[in-house]
Amino acid sequence: MPVDELQQAGAAGRLPRRRGHRRLPVFLILPAGLGLTFLVLPLVALLLRTPWRELPQHLAEPAILAALRLSLLTASLATVFCILLGVPLAWLLARVEFPGRRLARALITVPLVLPPVVGGVALLLLFGRRGLIGSWLDETFGFTLPFTTAGVVVAEAFVAMPFLVIAVEGALRGADTRYEEAAATLGAGRWTTFRRVTLPLVAPGIAAGAVLCWARALGEFGATITFAGNFPGRTQTMPLAVYLALETDLEAAIVLSLILLVVSVTILVSLRDRWISSP
Repeated sequence: MPVDELQQAGAAGRLPRRRGHRRLPVFLILPAGLGLTFLVLPLVALLLRTPWRELPQHLAEPAILAALRLSLLTASLATVFCILLGVPLAWLLARVEFPGRRLARALITVPLVLPPVVGGVALLLLFGRRGLIGSWLDETFGFTLPFTTAGVVVAEAFVAMPFLVIAVEGALRGADTRYEEAAATLGAGRWTTFRRVTLPLVAPGIAAGAVLCWARALGEFGATITFAGNFPGRTQTMPLAVYLALETDLEAAIVLSLILLVVSVTILVSLRDRWISSP
């Protein structure tokens, strides 16, 4: 039976629904097992090679603590920046019809597929001392973003904001607009409706998007090293410290990688009901 006929039959309710466990297709078990092994074994190797006995000593090293503090600070600041700009942007995409909305949505998702190094180069061309905006900032205020802590925040926000926008836009599209319409009929203004009705409705989506945004910012490497450099205590975040430690101290690189792994697993566990669970 052709696919279109199967779809029509399913929509009409003529196809029987089987409950219970389905038989496993044998021809898929082997590649599925290989795929799972391919994804899990590197993590197992990291855990097996972790110097557990010396772990507290490594975690107390000034360089690791500095990279950890800087990463937590810049990722948090980048997330706040993304929330302030990304939530209104998601609302605009979800609720307002305007020319070029599809193009705008496509441009917003570009950082998801753009190589991070290219993003760093683009930021340099915009905010560098000879950039489109950077030259004006330097001449007018004597302020430069590249190779500063603020530059780290900008680089992380650039690559992480699409995660927040996509999550919040999806939440807005799935929210029941009848509550907003009811608030409007009761005399609530747009700002009051947005603050008292819309935001509470999409709060879970904002929270999920913020967590994903924070995790992406925490793990950013390419745009950060290109736009902000790798200066200890100023721009050297944990991913950059891992890269540097691979050449000088393998155990320190493993410890930093373990921290990032723990953070990633914690994020996935906290969002499992929304993102990776199945009905």
